[in-house]
Amino acid sequence: MPFTEPERADLETYAARIRACRLCRDAPGSGRLPHEPRPVLCVSTTARLLVASQAPGVRAHLTGLPFNDPSGDRLRAWMNVSREIFYDESLVAIAPMGFCFPGQNAAKADLPPRPECRQTWHDGLFRRMPQIEWILAIGRYAQDYHFARLGRPLPSGASTAEIVGAWRAEAGMHPRIIALPHPSWRNNGWIKRNPWFEADVLPMLREEVGRAIR
Repeated sequence: MPFTEPERADLETYAARIRACRLCRDAPGSGRLPHEPRPVLCVSTTARLLVASQAPGVRAHLTGLPFNDPSGDRLRAWMNVSREIFYDESLVAIAPMGFCFPGQNAAKADLPPRPECRQTWHDGLFRRMPQIEWILAIGRYAQDYHFARLGRPLPSGASTAEIVGAWRAEAGMHPRIIALPHPSWRNNGWIKRNPWFEADVLPMLREEVGRAIR
Protein backbone atom coordinates (compact mmCIF):
# COMPACT_ATOMS: atom_id res chain seq x y z
CA MET A 1 0.00 0.00 0.00
CA PRO A 2 1.23 3.55 -0.71
CA PHE A 3 2.41 5.60 2.21
CA THR A 4 -0.44 7.60 3.79
CA GLU A 5 1.22 9.25 6.80
CA PRO A 6 -0.52 12.59 7.55
CA GLU A 7 1.36 15.68 6.41
CA ARG A 8 1.73 16.74 10.03
CA ALA A 9 4.11 13.83 10.73
CA ASP A 10 7.46 15.25 11.80
CA LEU A 11 10.79 14.36 10.23
CA GLU A 12 11.71 11.78 12.86
CA THR A 13 8.43 9.92 12.38
CA TYR A 14 8.70 10.15 8.61
CA ALA A 15 12.27 8.84 8.60
CA ALA A 16 11.23 5.94 10.83
CA ARG A 17 8.56 5.01 8.30
CA ILE A 18 11.15 5.10 5.50
CA ARG A 19 13.43 2.78 7.48
CA ALA A 20 10.52 0.39 7.97
CA CYS A 21 9.53 0.45 4.28
CA ARG A 22 9.28 -2.90 2.50
CA LEU A 23 7.52 -1.83 -0.72
CA CYS A 24 10.26 -3.13 -3.02
CA ARG A 25 10.41 -6.48 -1.22
CA ASP A 26 6.67 -6.88 -1.55
CA ALA A 27 6.44 -5.76 -5.19
CA PRO A 28 4.60 -8.26 -7.41
CA GLY A 29 6.26 -10.57 -9.87
CA SER A 30 9.82 -10.31 -11.15
CA GLY A 31 10.17 -6.70 -10.00
CA ARG A 32 10.53 -7.75 -6.38
CA LEU A 33 13.76 -6.91 -4.55
CA PRO A 34 15.64 -10.22 -4.22
CA HIS A 35 16.94 -9.54 -0.70
CA GLU A 36 15.67 -8.04 2.54
CA PRO A 37 15.57 -4.24 2.30
CA ARG A 38 17.72 -2.07 4.55
CA PRO A 39 16.88 1.60 3.92
CA VAL A 40 19.89 3.83 4.53
CA LEU A 41 19.59 7.56 5.18
CA CYS A 42 20.87 10.21 7.60
CA VAL A 43 18.57 13.21 8.11
CA SER A 44 17.93 15.97 10.63
CA THR A 45 16.18 19.30 10.98
CA THR A 46 19.51 21.13 11.40
CA ALA A 47 21.73 19.94 8.53
CA ARG A 48 22.08 22.61 5.86
CA LEU A 49 24.05 20.37 3.50
CA LEU A 50 22.45 17.43 1.69
CA VAL A 51 24.39 14.66 -0.03
CA ALA A 52 21.96 13.29 -2.61
CA SER A 53 23.31 10.16 -4.21
CA GLN A 54 22.10 7.20 -6.24
CA ALA A 55 21.63 4.16 -3.96
CA PRO A 56 23.60 2.29 -1.29
CA GLY A 57 26.17 -0.21 -2.46
CA VAL A 58 26.84 -3.63 -0.97
CA ARG A 59 29.01 -2.34 1.89
CA ALA A 60 26.49 0.33 2.85
CA HIS A 61 23.78 -2.34 2.81
CA LEU A 62 25.79 -4.59 5.11
CA THR A 63 26.87 -1.87 7.54
CA GLY A 64 23.91 0.53 7.39
CA LEU A 65 26.36 3.39 6.78
CA PRO A 66 26.20 5.30 3.47
CA PHE A 67 29.42 5.85 1.52
CA ASN A 68 31.27 3.44 3.81
CA ASP A 69 33.59 2.41 0.99
CA PRO A 70 36.38 3.74 -1.25
CA SER A 71 33.86 5.92 -3.12
CA GLY A 72 33.00 7.53 0.21
CA ASP A 73 36.68 8.11 0.96
CA ARG A 74 37.03 9.88 -2.36
CA LEU A 75 33.87 11.93 -1.85
CA ARG A 76 35.07 13.06 1.58
CA ALA A 77 38.41 14.04 0.02
CA TRP A 78 36.56 16.04 -2.63
CA MET A 79 34.58 17.77 0.14
CA ASN A 80 37.61 18.12 2.43
CA VAL A 81 35.75 16.73 5.45
CA SER A 82 36.54 14.00 7.96
CA ARG A 83 34.42 10.90 8.53
CA GLU A 84 33.37 12.42 11.84
CA ILE A 85 31.94 15.50 10.11
CA PHE A 86 30.50 13.55 7.20
CA TYR A 87 28.51 11.23 9.47
CA ASP A 88 27.33 13.98 11.83
CA GLU A 89 23.71 14.15 10.69
CA SER A 90 23.23 17.44 12.53
CA LEU A 91 25.58 18.91 9.89
CA VAL A 92 25.25 16.66 6.83
CA ALA A 93 22.08 14.93 5.60
CA ILE A 94 22.49 11.94 3.29
CA ALA A 95 19.50 10.80 1.24
CA PRO A 96 20.01 8.62 -1.83
CA MET A 97 17.42 8.37 -4.60
CA GLY A 98 17.01 4.70 -3.72
CA PHE A 99 17.22 4.03 0.01
CA CYS A 100 18.06 0.33 -0.35
CA PHE A 101 20.80 -1.55 -2.18
CA PRO A 102 19.07 -2.42 -5.49
CA GLY A 103 21.08 -5.54 -6.28
CA GLN A 104 23.44 -6.20 -9.19
CA ASN A 105 23.15 -7.22 -12.81
CA ALA A 106 24.92 -10.15 -14.47
CA ALA A 107 28.08 -8.05 -14.86
CA LYS A 108 28.15 -7.36 -11.08
CA ALA A 109 27.34 -3.68 -11.59
CA ASP A 110 24.82 -2.09 -9.25
CA LEU A 111 21.31 -1.76 -10.65
CA PRO A 112 19.57 1.65 -10.84
CA PRO A 113 17.83 2.96 -7.72
CA ARG A 114 14.40 1.52 -7.06
CA PRO A 115 11.65 3.88 -8.31
CA GLU A 116 9.42 3.22 -5.30
CA CYS A 117 11.59 5.40 -3.09
CA ARG A 118 11.28 8.56 -5.15
CA GLN A 119 7.60 7.97 -5.91
CA THR A 120 6.64 7.29 -2.31
CA TRP A 121 9.02 9.14 -0.04
CA HIS A 122 11.18 11.87 -1.51
CA ASP A 123 8.80 14.78 -1.94
CA GLY A 124 7.54 14.40 1.62
CA LEU A 125 11.06 14.01 2.97
CA PHE A 126 12.31 17.27 1.52
CA ARG A 127 9.21 19.17 2.57
CA ARG A 128 10.30 18.26 6.09
CA MET A 129 13.81 19.62 5.59
CA PRO A 130 13.27 23.21 4.41
CA GLN A 131 16.53 24.25 6.08
CA ILE A 132 18.65 22.58 3.37
CA GLU A 133 20.69 25.26 1.58
CA TRP A 134 23.26 23.19 -0.34
CA ILE A 135 22.65 19.97 -2.29
CA LEU A 136 25.48 17.81 -3.63
CA ALA A 137 23.67 15.98 -6.44
CA ILE A 138 25.78 12.92 -7.24
CA GLY A 139 24.90 11.15 -10.48
CA ARG A 140 22.12 11.71 -12.98
CA TYR A 141 19.24 10.25 -10.94
CA ALA A 142 19.81 12.73 -8.12
CA GLN A 143 20.51 15.57 -10.51
CA ASP A 144 17.32 15.06 -12.52
CA TYR A 145 15.18 14.85 -9.39
CA HIS A 146 16.57 17.78 -7.42
CA PHE A 147 16.92 20.21 -10.31
CA ALA A 148 13.32 19.45 -11.34
CA ARG A 149 12.05 19.59 -7.75
CA LEU A 150 13.45 23.09 -7.38
CA GLY A 151 12.01 24.28 -10.70
CA ARG A 152 15.26 24.12 -12.67
CA PRO A 153 14.83 20.98 -14.82
CA LEU A 154 17.83 19.73 -16.78
CA PRO A 155 17.79 19.28 -20.56
CA SER A 156 17.10 15.61 -21.26
CA GLY A 157 20.16 15.19 -23.47
CA ALA A 158 22.66 17.01 -21.26
CA SER A 159 25.89 15.13 -20.61
CA THR A 160 27.61 14.74 -17.25
CA ALA A 161 30.27 17.21 -18.34
CA GLU A 162 27.62 19.77 -19.32
CA ILE A 163 25.70 19.39 -16.05
CA VAL A 164 28.73 19.43 -13.76
CA GLY A 165 30.42 22.12 -15.82
CA ALA A 166 27.47 24.52 -15.46
CA TRP A 167 28.23 25.08 -11.76
CA ARG A 168 28.61 28.84 -12.14
CA ALA A 169 24.95 29.14 -13.17
CA GLU A 170 23.97 27.91 -9.69
CA ALA A 171 25.84 30.65 -7.84
CA GLY A 172 23.31 32.68 -5.89
CA MET A 173 20.52 30.10 -6.26
CA HIS A 174 18.73 28.82 -3.16
CA PRO A 175 19.08 26.01 -2.39
CA ARG A 176 22.31 25.76 -4.37
CA ILE A 177 22.77 22.50 -6.25
CA ILE A 178 26.32 21.33 -6.94
CA ALA A 179 26.25 18.53 -9.50
CA LEU A 180 29.01 15.94 -9.16
CA PRO A 181 30.00 12.77 -10.98
CA HIS A 182 29.88 9.65 -8.88
CA PRO A 183 33.14 9.33 -6.89
CA SER A 184 33.55 5.72 -7.97
CA TRP A 185 36.96 4.82 -9.31
CA ARG A 186 35.10 3.74 -12.45
CA ASN A 187 34.95 7.46 -13.26
CA ASN A 188 38.74 7.93 -13.30
CA GLY A 189 38.65 8.19 -17.08
CA TRP A 190 36.00 10.92 -17.02
CA ILE A 191 38.00 12.91 -14.45
CA LYS A 192 41.18 12.63 -16.54
CA ARG A 193 39.32 13.77 -19.65
CA ASN A 194 37.86 16.75 -17.78
CA PRO A 195 40.75 18.31 -15.82
CA TRP A 196 38.62 21.42 -15.11
CA PHE A 197 36.69 19.31 -12.59
CA GLU A 198 39.62 19.08 -10.18
CA ALA A 199 40.99 22.51 -11.10
CA ASP A 200 37.76 24.53 -10.88
CA VAL A 201 34.90 22.53 -9.36
CA LEU A 202 36.65 20.98 -6.36
CA PRO A 203 37.95 24.29 -4.92
CA MET A 204 34.43 25.73 -5.22
CA LEU A 205 32.95 22.57 -3.68
CA ARG A 206 35.27 22.72 -0.67
CA GLU A 207 34.53 26.38 -0.11
CA GLU A 208 30.76 25.80 -0.24
CA VAL A 209 30.91 22.71 1.99
CA GLY A 210 32.95 24.67 4.52
CA ARG A 211 30.35 27.40 4.49
CA ALA A 212 27.52 24.88 4.90
CA ILE A 213 28.96 23.13 7.96
CA ARG A 214 30.28 26.20 9.79
